[in-house]
Amino acid sequence: MFIFLEAASENTLFGDVIVSSGAFLILLLLIKKFAWGAITNIFEQRAEKISNDIDNAENAKKKAEELAKRRQEELSSSRQEASKILKDATATANTSSEKIIADAHEEVKNLKARATEEIAREHDDALGNVKDEIASISVKLAEKLIGNSLDEKSQSDLIDSYLDKLGNE
Repeated sequence: MFIFLEAASENTLFGDVIVSSGAFLILLLLIKKFAWGAITNIFEQRAEKISNDIDNAENAKKKAEELAKRRQEELSSSRQEASKILKDATATANTSSEKIIADAHEEVKNLKARATEEIAREHDDALGNVKDEIASISVKLAEKLIGNSLDEKSQSDLIDSYLDKLGNE
């Protein structure tokens, strides 16, 4: 009986293996027919999405690097332009300063020349007034000394000789 149980048990075990293997094969065939395409399609879509995400990330990184490079170039260009503007402004200020100083020197020179001319004119006027006064005093003095009036010609000759003597002394 023991042998019978062993044989039955082997048959049952062997039968179970055959049934399980058959069920497994049927399950594989059903999965392949109905689900395998969908599963592989999902994996392919996921792989494609990951690939696209990686490509998009690389493109975004390249754009960011280009943008950073462009901004750096613009910043450098702006710095150079600011430096140029500053140099131009400094040069303009120096030129204006020099022109203002030159104009001031010219104005001072002109003022001095006018003042010198005015002083010379005032001096000449003062000398003329002094000559007239001296002439008048000289005529009065001469009239008192001589006792009579001098005519204009004599008076003028007397004044001129007196002034010549004053100028030589």
